[in-house]
Amino acid sequence: MDRDFADFWNLLWELGLGLCAAFALLNLFAPHQDLPWKPLDLNRPVGAATASKVGDFELARSAAAEEVAATTDACIQVLREAGVQVERAPDRDDGGFCVVRGAVRITGGAVTPLSPGGLVMQCPLAVRYVIWDRQVLQPAAQAAFGVGVSRVENYGSYSCRRIYGSTQENDRPSEHARANALDVAAIRLEDGRTVSLTKDWNGQGPEGAQGAGFLKRIRNGACRVFSTVLSPDYNAAHADHLHLDGAPRGLCA
Repeated sequence: MDRDFADFWNLLWELGLGLCAAFALLNLFAPHQDLPWKPLDLNRPVGAATASKVGDFELARSAAAEEVAATTDACIQVLREAGVQVERAPDRDDGGFCVVRGAVRITGGAVTPLSPGGLVMQCPLAVRYVIWDRQVLQPAAQAAFGVGVSRVENYGSYSCRRIYGSTQENDRPSEHARANALDVAAIRLEDGRTVSLTKDWNGQGPEGAQGAGFLKRIRNGACRVFSTVLSPDYNAAHADHLHLDGAPRGLCA
């Protein structure tokens, strides 16, 4: 009996040592972005753990003021460590579901400017934008056109409304009502060309098939960064822009 008990504990000890060794090897050799216990680094490619790390900065609607402040400060710190200039935006309550808490403004630094700028957006959305810019948008522009992106033209972030501007009470609120969505209309390249969703999505515009391929690539890449990505392929309401948001649900179309 004593021998069986000793053998059992020896087995547990060996299993524990094996798990520790496996963890050490994983920690040493696995990609940083695939390990959930590693801090979020906006300079690294999108990995298996990127979404969950960004999700750590999401705020529940019922979050206390102290939690909002602490979580947003941590999110801002990640942006600043990545060289992005950012400031906290005032909270906003326009009544009903139109409440913005823990939002920020990107004011400059190592990120492609938004045009118009000064947008108020949830801090995790700002993080997603920076990741998309660095890991998807800029590489796609270099691959397609041999130049970088100078600015991202957009239709804004915050808008107090339901989806599609509906007035039906049964329709859910838009993520724009929480400043948790960004509508991208066109990409301005460093050589002065503009690739727009309206003209170039179907390959019939000024940039031809090359422009269409580029837009599809940045849409597909966005699906790895944002929760919901809606394009002209989704419906007519998105014929002129990419809708990018951080909603809990997921949809790529």
